[in-house]
Amino acid sequence: MPRRTPAIVRRYAEPTASLHVQRRGWGRFLRDTGGGAAVLFAVLFPVLVLGMGLGAEAGYQYMSQRKLQHAADVTAHAAGARKRAGDTTAEIEAAALHVATQAGFRLDMGTMTINMPPQSGGDAGNPNSVEVLLTLSQPRYFSALVSDRPVDMQGRAVARVTKTGSAACVLALSQTGAGAITVTGSTNVALDGCDVASNSNASDSLLMSGSSAALDLDCGYVVGQAVTTSGLKIDCGQVREFAPVVRDPYDSVAEPAAVGTCRNRNVGSPNSSTTLTPTENHPSGVKSMRFCSGIDAKGNVTFGPGLYIIEGGDFTINSGNVDSSGTASLAGEGVTFYFTGGARLRLGSNGVLDFEAPKTGPFAGITFFGSRDASGITHRVNGASGSTLQGAVYLPASHIELTGNSRVNSGCTQVIGHRVTFTGNSTLRSSCENSGTREILTNESVRLVE
Repeated sequence: MPRRTPAIVRRYAEPTASLHVQRRGWGRFLRDTGGGAAVLFAVLFPVLVLGMGLGAEAGYQYMSQRKLQHAADVTAHAAGARKRAGDTTAEIEAAALHVATQAGFRLDMGTMTINMPPQSGGDAGNPNSVEVLLTLSQPRYFSALVSDRPVDMQGRAVARVTKTGSAACVLALSQTGAGAITVTGSTNVALDGCDVASNSNASDSLLMSGSSAALDLDCGYVVGQAVTTSGLKIDCGQVREFAPVVRDPYDSVAEPAAVGTCRNRNVGSPNSSTTLTPTENHPSGVKSMRFCSGIDAKGNVTFGPGLYIIEGGDFTINSGNVDSSGTASLAGEGVTFYFTGGARLRLGSNGVLDFEAPKTGPFAGITFFGSRDASGITHRVNGASGSTLQGAVYLPASHIELTGNSRVNSGCTQVIGHRVTFTGNSTLRSSCENSGTREILTNESVRLVE
């Protein structure tokens, strides 16, 4: 009689038998020569390839978007750095396009827009910010089966120039000149509450010459290097070398036209008081008075509010004779003196100055304004003790010498020239709130904010 297999064994043997049946079924399917397998693969293979293609295309589009955003980020930062340096709009745009191209952006496949200030976002309208918009039309590949329109992408970034240090009251604009800011001789220069800045890349961009030269300031920033002596007293520890270029705050101020009736250069007389009042309508919108061969002031002269055009000649006191026994007092509120045609500033120690720049209008904050074409000219200021100057001595193409005992005891005083030299005991203070001046911003940083 046959031996029977226990039931428990039969229960575990059944799945094994079923598996063999399934394997035999797949084998028959694979060996089928009736065309069923080919039909199935013909249906499934394009779907599989399309799915893989769409996945690869989606990854490529994502990578392209990230590259475009990266290009926008580095372009905005570069544009902000050029804005910090005071470049023109054209120069900023050229630098931005170069950086974007180096980052892989192709102008023939998209567009680049630079807005200064930004037109959208949290920094909209901020004059210290730059907005960069990059667009890209990416062609479709596998997804062209569902749409023939290209994929439009956009990268956007905003860079902001932010003040991180204090403001300067002395700025040399020369880019290469040796000793662009020089303190020499038995000189004691005290800058109360402000910095000095030199845009020269020379090894002696800031030069202290002579063992007796003394300079007391908050901080110093030079594009090149500094040569100092033991007479340096600096609150920030040391001069910051290889610093970024400092912007010319008045670069956008248009020079006034030299028009109007020519006046006699002799103004006032000793031991008497004289008042000048500009009455001619100038194209700038302010009242003006024109001197075609300089000004020589004697006695006490009050200059009424307005623009004084000095075309040629010198602005002097007592015919420029610093040893003259006669003194002069020059005063004016809301005044701007514009020097053109080779005119020079030659104010000696026999005069007390009390000038205040206009707080509003096209020449707000500027007391002395020199033509940007006046290279090779030296202006000298040697005001007597007690002088007050509210505003900027802005002579961007010329050399400024502060000689003798030039002391400005109060107010907001800025000195901006191609080169600046101190050869006497000078005191400048910078308290510029509500004075109409523009800040000379040092140690500015550029960072992405959007």
